[in-house]
Amino acid sequence: MTTQVNTVIVGGGQAGLSVSHYLTRRAIEHVVLEQAEQPAEAWRNHRWDSFTLNTPRWQSRVPGVCYGEDDPDGFMQKQEVVAHLDDLAKQLPVRTSARVTSIRRHSASGCYIVTIEGGATIRACNVVVATGLYQTPKIPRVAGDFPADIQQLHSDAYRNPDQLLPGAVLVVGSAQSGAQIAEELCDSGRKVYLATGTAGRTPRGYRGKDANWWFAKMGQYDRTVSELPSPAAKFSGKPHISGTKGGHTINLHQFARDGITLLGRLKGVEGSVIKLADDLHDNLATADRAEAEFVNAVDAHIAAAGLSAPEERLPILRDGFDQKIVTELDLHGVGITNVVWATGYAFDFSLVKLPVTDADGFPVQARGVSAFSGLFFVGLPWLHTAKSGLIYGLNEDARYIADRIAERRNAAEEMRLRDASREQRQSHASTKWADRVMTLIWSSALSLVLDGFATYAIGLYPTAPHKPVQQADSTIVPAEATQQKR
Repeated sequence: MTTQVNTVIVGGGQAGLSVSHYLTRRAIEHVVLEQAEQPAEAWRNHRWDSFTLNTPRWQSRVPGVCYGEDDPDGFMQKQEVVAHLDDLAKQLPVRTSARVTSIRRHSASGCYIVTIEGGATIRACNVVVATGLYQTPKIPRVAGDFPADIQQLHSDAYRNPDQLLPGAVLVVGSAQSGAQIAEELCDSGRKVYLATGTAGRTPRGYRGKDANWWFAKMGQYDRTVSELPSPAAKFSGKPHISGTKGGHTINLHQFARDGITLLGRLKGVEGSVIKLADDLHDNLATADRAEAEFVNAVDAHIAAAGLSAPEERLPILRDGFDQKIVTELDLHGVGITNVVWATGYAFDFSLVKLPVTDADGFPVQARGVSAFSGLFFVGLPWLHTAKSGLIYGLNEDARYIADRIAERRNAAEEMRLRDASREQRQSHASTKWADRVMTLIWSSALSLVLDGFATYAIGLYPTAPHKPVQQADSTIVPAEATQQKR
């Protein structure tokens, strides 16, 4: 069965719901298709129990829901995020348990055919793909080489320390998720080994303000994708920082001080022995350098803008450099029974049956607008600016896409009205022509009737025999004839 709607939004997370909010305000007919049984599935079932946003409430407000006014600088736990998205979804046309399997374009009409698992289809003038970039947990192939007795799970499936087997834990990845999970496991009393990467470090606060406040003040969130050093930069791991415990700085050197064993990048596995790169100190230096660059940028901004801000010197820790660089580690020998892969997510836009992605598989678009009229993307990191991948950036991005859809609707309505007016004029001209033809027909018919009636009347009432009258050559009597009669 095929139904028809102006716009289909694929994905019922914060991005899809935000676009729906603005389309609803514009009274544009649409439907949000969410594959899970409830909206906000990623927040609801793909985050660990203590997960807390790293952005303060003033940066985490989805359109259409008012919250956080009493604590704008606080950090929301995932349950609060889910509750706000649920409140938003209740106001919108959301259809759950509707997994989209393909999006095709009808070549003749230019409309899109959206197919849902089970065979139902929807014909739409516009499609907004709001599935995000974090779609499928990415686990390296080396995971298959680990001993069978070691429990492995991705951060997507991690919930809390009690979920793991007794024993030590190897966390692979030191960006936001890996660093936060490693810290939680350490706090719970677990022995933790952390295989680090090149993620930077941002202090939670500096000179009286949250780091995110400074980023916003310095215009960092408004940097556009064209300012990135390379297309691959939009996939870089986010710096470790945390909104837990009221918001605090995560520092790998502090991890070392707390008893976490820091390792270099994981390279491979042979039996029960993991092979590690010797880049630990380089990774620590990279994190330190990121913090120093942030501090220098804030100091320079305060000086240039003449702002009043308290002086501050952040603590300088070096504990990580005191740890020995390890290139091999026997998992069984040190009691590691669990591996948590904090290695990010893979994305796949192949459900769109059009050439819409680049060599990296990322949608080719300009501020969410693809080259195919009526096909849009939203909710992706660096879709347009540095804040596009955050709830903070949804207000602008979602409204922009809704405006483009409204423009298409208005243009279509104007065309429909022009076509209707043209048809009306053509119909009016045809009516006038038909009226003239009918008038001629009736006039001819009436003449024939009258002629027939006259002939019939002569037959009923015959006249006297006609006598011819003598006439001169001219109807004017000559003057001489007039004078002779006198």
